[in-house]
Amino acid sequence: MSNMEATRSAYGKALTELAEKYPELMVLDADLSTATMTKSFAALYPERFFNCGIAEANMMGIAAGMSTAGLKPFANTFAIFAAGRAFEQVRNSIAYPRLNVTVVGSHGGISVGEDGATHQSIEDLALMRVIPGMTVVNPCDAHEMRFATEALIKHVGPAYLRLGRAPVETVTDTLPDYQFRLGKGVTMREGRDMTFVATGLCVQLALKAAVLLEQEGISARVLNIHTVKPLDEELIVKAAEETGHIVTAEEHSVIGGLGGAVAELLGERCPVPVLRHGVEDRFGRSGKASDVLSFYGLTPEALAEKAKRILHV
Repeated sequence: MSNMEATRSAYGKALTELAEKYPELMVLDADLSTATMTKSFAALYPERFFNCGIAEANMMGIAAGMSTAGLKPFANTFAIFAAGRAFEQVRNSIAYPRLNVTVVGSHGGISVGEDGATHQSIEDLALMRVIPGMTVVNPCDAHEMRFATEALIKHVGPAYLRLGRAPVETVTDTLPDYQFRLGKGVTMREGRDMTFVATGLCVQLALKAAVLLEQEGISARVLNIHTVKPLDEELIVKAAEETGHIVTAEEHSVIGGLGGAVAELLGERCPVPVLRHGVEDRFGRSGKASDVLSFYGLTPEALAEKAKRILHV
């Protein structure tokens, strides 16, 4: 594992790096450009940046209108506001007419830390996943985020991109055959006894959990599901068939997010034991990001214990 960088930081850099290549790219923000890291784009391309103020619903409508003129708007705010406050506009103004808008939710999950329960969005993946035709993307590190940003500029249709506040270890840059494709997961580690199906920063936790399990003679596969919707069904079904046991891992409620998607899929196509690991049916709480993650069991040790539980060892 290499350098530490927040996915929101990598996203901000990617916007500026890709701006000349994609002149149709427009960036909208809800008075949070310092936090969402769109500030660099705003400084370099002020004519293509629109601060819509603390009016997220209106921002989604503006983005929808821009897309009908052939532009590619990225509408940025905190995940709790993008998925929560503006849900109706995202659903009815963007997704229903299948407009070419990417909604960007920064500060997703409980690693927002000190901002507390009101700003720790643990429902956004579920809310966005249920909207018909919506693509939902949650990269695990800075390297992957750069690829995801360009893929979504080129993508046609409504999409939701989740960004994280806290720095995370970069792990995808060391894979010799790494390729980013929307809707296609990445096998981070092979294994035969069970599989971790993870998204976002839980990919790094799953990799560390796999090392802990290896010390006990358990071989764990790790899948990185950066696209929660459309789900890479074939990759997950193959892992279920070959390893027989699945543990999902996400910085999100265990209800309706990646765990729900995987359980739904395998319940229909390959019924095997599935345990969902994430935030149980409760809100977050304020504290340092590392302490909050630990409090809610988003640690390698807790993931390893969940794997042993499903294997009955």
